[in-house]
Amino acid sequence: MEAYLNFSNSNIWLEIWPEIVLALGALFILGFDLFRKNNSSSSGILAIILQAALLFIHLFDYLAWHHTFDRDTFAGMLNHGIQEDIMRSFFLLSSLLVSILGHQYLKGRKLRSGEFHHLTMLATAGLMILVQSNHFLMLFVALETVAVCFYTLVAYNRESAKSLEAGIKYLIFGALSSSLLLFGIVLLYGVASSPEVWGANYEYYVGQDPLGFQYLGNLLEANPDHILLRAGVVLIISGIAFKIGAAPFQIWVPDVYHGSPMPVTAFLAVSSKAAGFFVLINLVNGPFLGMADFLLPLFGFVATFTIFFGNLAACGQRNIKRMLGLSGVAHAGYLLVAVMASMHFAGDSDRAIWVLFFYLFIYLFASFSVFGVMGLAQLEDDTEHEFSHYENLAKKHPWMGFVLVSGIGSLAGIPPFAGFVAKLLLISVAYEANLYFSLAALVIGVAISIYYYFGWIREITFHPRPSFKDDENVHAKDPWLQLSRIGIFKLCMLSLAVISIILGLWQGPFGDAF
Repeated sequence: MEAYLNFSNSNIWLEIWPEIVLALGALFILGFDLFRKNNSSSSGILAIILQAALLFIHLFDYLAWHHTFDRDTFAGMLNHGIQEDIMRSFFLLSSLLVSILGHQYLKGRKLRSGEFHHLTMLATAGLMILVQSNHFLMLFVALETVAVCFYTLVAYNRESAKSLEAGIKYLIFGALSSSLLLFGIVLLYGVASSPEVWGANYEYYVGQDPLGFQYLGNLLEANPDHILLRAGVVLIISGIAFKIGAAPFQIWVPDVYHGSPMPVTAFLAVSSKAAGFFVLINLVNGPFLGMADFLLPLFGFVATFTIFFGNLAACGQRNIKRMLGLSGVAHAGYLLVAVMASMHFAGDSDRAIWVLFFYLFIYLFASFSVFGVMGLAQLEDDTEHEFSHYENLAKKHPWMGFVLVSGIGSLAGIPPFAGFVAKLLLISVAYEANLYFSLAALVIGVAISIYYYFGWIREITFHPRPSFKDDENVHAKDPWLQLSRIGIFKLCMLSLAVISIILGLWQGPFGDAF
């Protein structure tokens, strides 16, 4: 009875109030849209206002009102701290920007607005729970909640065959990754529940949860060479590698990016990747830390392979959405170097983790700048974004050219944009952690990426190539001529570009963490 009472007392629902408010808000928007006679955009405006207010209140909550960190709730299934709260703010900001992009994107298309924002908000609530998970059962349930929302969002444009195809591919590969993850969890649970593995110390661990991160951390530290434990750890990391798009599990990325609606592509590129990396950071610096000597060479190989595959494959792409998908694979390789550095420091320094946070925020600003402008193009097929569609864009629409070049420059790591500082910090922590091989791969990969990023910048800023008579009607319709009023959207996109430049020149209080 006392155990049940302690369990009940640990269920502090107030600690997850942002997730509860977001989920209830998603249900309210769905109901609000359900009883409207026409497909009005008012549900999108309502979703934007709700998420902006929630982000504002949440920031003040953990920065000023409720800044008590490092606490467990729900019988240790959730862990709350400053890093978790930063990621919750990250996902709220990302969700807000996805809703802004979605509101603009859905205006001219015959797609329901309410369901889109409902799924976006539910996925964000799941991502916020996911990064606070301290137990494999909670982690798996939160991950699958997010996955179900993404399966629907990827195939949201039901009038596009490529969107439906992307949804099927994402469903198949997502199910495969979930199977690998679940199989790994089952292996760890089976070994952890066996008395033989503990020997004489088994009585000390009787009554503890075999799926809890702390229990498994002690188990892996005591048995780092156990073959089944190693297999379970590798399978779990493989399942997460699918989510972040790390090679050799990146095969779904270009196809899904290509077919998804533009706001969903941005959501996948930013939030899904960030969640995967934070979960990975929690695992390798928590329960999997006892296997660091085994995992470091494995991560080194995966990071190097991912960097080279993503950059070299992107060089040959003419479709911009596929190119951005493959460049996102390369960025996953860069971030894996930060994960390796955090394992090397093994809790003695959080610098690598803060560098990863900084990189993720810069990646968010740059990605939404790029995908936001791309979503404005009036193309017959939204998936067919070619370099030629962006010829001389800076002259036709200077603000679009500025935002797009700022985003691309930050992704490429060109000064004075913030992406340059983020990559410089990655190189710094890799050098401090003595990861010289991965450091060399990182530098070479960044140099290769300049080629395809600059090719796009050239189309945007320079005068178009002279056309021959046979080519005059290839792109007769200019996709940038008929644009509706986008005042607030324009202000939002310009703000993202300005932030990328400011953080590239002056990091302010953010620099103190480095």
